[in-house]
Amino acid sequence: MTTDTQTLDIRRFDSLGGADHGWLNAKHHFSFSSYQDPDRMGWGRIRVWNDDLIAPHTGFAPHGHEDMEIITYVRAGAITHEDSLGNKGRTEAGDVQVMSAGTGIRHSEHNHEDVETAIFQIWVIPDHTGDAPSWGAKPFPKADRAGSWQILASGDAADEALPIRADARVLGATVKAGEGLDYELDEGRYAYLVPATGRISVDGETVNARDGLALRPGTYRFTAEEEAELILVDAR
Repeated sequence: MTTDTQTLDIRRFDSLGGADHGWLNAKHHFSFSSYQDPDRMGWGRIRVWNDDLIAPHTGFAPHGHEDMEIITYVRAGAITHEDSLGNKGRTEAGDVQVMSAGTGIRHSEHNHEDVETAIFQIWVIPDHTGDAPSWGAKPFPKADRAGSWQILASGDAADEALPIRADARVLGATVKAGEGLDYELDEGRYAYLVPATGRISVDGETVNARDGLALRPGTYRFTAEEEAELILVDAR
């Protein structure tokens, strides 16, 4: 349950903007590219949450970014990253990569697999600008987050997660059908949750796979109606 009486802000998957480019079927939880909605310009410092399906042997050609923390959570398949710093890495399903764009970086992201790759691409506005760009990736076995939250990326070095330059955390959890998981969101914080798979209920409302849930400060209980994999971002 929540500690306030505000109506839950559920962004249904079929209400999301997006475009099907053939090689890329993209859905946007917030305004992005040609999809612009003044009511969905971000949530706190969470600026972008894209749900991308990338066809086999295709991908994003080299392009540039500045002053943004870009977190990629791989839901299925794998993504191969290359950038202007000389970094190269392959990130598999369940794992995470983080790119701090800083003063500027060019990168490509390709699906070199024989199957479709599914990712969440999340952008968080950094706390400050002017830093050198960087990239990193880390495996996160799903067994380590069974029934509890695991911090995948964080602006707090004490969390021992992939570092980002923002007062934010990216968390993941897996919940078995019939079991529940709590989350307390402090005052002054914004959180956004998306089930990568499965279905949950919150305050009697059902949230399906790939729906978005914008959370205000309060205490929440997420109950799995079927086994679910959850991704949550908590940001200033």
